[in-house]
Amino acid sequence: MNKQSSDSGPRTGAKSRSATAVIEQEAPTTPEHTSRDSSDSEQNLQGLDRETLRDLYYQMLLIRRFEEKSAESYSMGKIGGFCHLYIGQEAVAVGTISAIRPDDYVLASYREHAHAIAKGISPEAVMAELYGKAGGCSRGKGGSMHMFDKDVNFLGGHAIVGGQIPLATGVAFASKYKGTDQVTLCFFGEAAVNQGAFHESLNMAQLWKLPCIYVCENNQYGMGTSLERAMSFQDISQKARAYEIAAEHVDGMDVLAVRAATERALERARKQSLPTLLEVHTYRFMGHSMSDPGKYRTRAEIEKYQERDPLKLFSATLNENGIVSENELAEMDEKVRDRVERAARFADESPEPASEELYTDVYASPISRGEI
Repeated sequence: MNKQSSDSGPRTGAKSRSATAVIEQEAPTTPEHTSRDSSDSEQNLQGLDRETLRDLYYQMLLIRRFEEKSAESYSMGKIGGFCHLYIGQEAVAVGTISAIRPDDYVLASYREHAHAIAKGISPEAVMAELYGKAGGCSRGKGGSMHMFDKDVNFLGGHAIVGGQIPLATGVAFASKYKGTDQVTLCFFGEAAVNQGAFHESLNMAQLWKLPCIYVCENNQYGMGTSLERAMSFQDISQKARAYEIAAEHVDGMDVLAVRAATERALERARKQSLPTLLEVHTYRFMGHSMSDPGKYRTRAEIEKYQERDPLKLFSATLNENGIVSENELAEMDEKVRDRVERAARFADESPEPASEELYTDVYASPISRGEI
């Protein structure tokens, strides 16, 4: 159902001017603010071919099994530092990133293993990075929270809450400045919305008409603090009204709903060079990180959300519509488990970073040991 942005609409007579000479379009008079229900799912299914649907499920299953293996490796001491798992949120990363082009950009927070894999970084390179090994996507120096691969336009993992939001806004500005139609996806949790950088970035993105899609993965807890205890107004999608930005509230447990919302935002970004805020309602089944016992949530609450496990929902949909059989689902799971085991072996066998790596990737121009 559609919700109009406001009774008065945007202020009239405002000039679209900038010292950068990048802004060319007037703001839309009625930014979209929508919320869609599950009745759209059947329509979303019909618009995709069999191979795409199977691949969406495969990617979600790969991420789920990868994260389960990461938890096991962390418990064995093979992964050090922090480790934030994505179990329960798979439909968000897969639904959004499956809709973009390879040359589009993605920036994420510290819970970014899934986004890295969905963007095209191999499970082997992601697992080796978790292990701190030279075979990792950041050569073992980024670890769980700072993955990066410019070859696939994945520009990080960022540990500072909300730190990636202004950076993504800058990347979108660069794309517009260069005259490309590349789009930037920026992922962050709902707690980051309370950071000033979120509001500054959305203001600039609409003012300068930037092709950026801001994806708020609302899993309802900032570390151990519930959304209700930390945010005076909890309808995050409606915060876009303050900046006249189009927004949608999306069911984050439905991969097809997430993908469809992303496609609408992509069309807006490519054709009109306009930003979008997607509030994707999801839930993490694990604690904030591997060190979090999660005692601030009840077992009943977790089980309630597990009834809408995105993998269970989507596999049931595919099975009911004759896209995959039960045997094919089992075969796919076996194939994925084998892939994850190979990734773990690669990480185990990958060497430690050489001592010379202390001097690389510090400055844009390489430095040598003698210059220190």
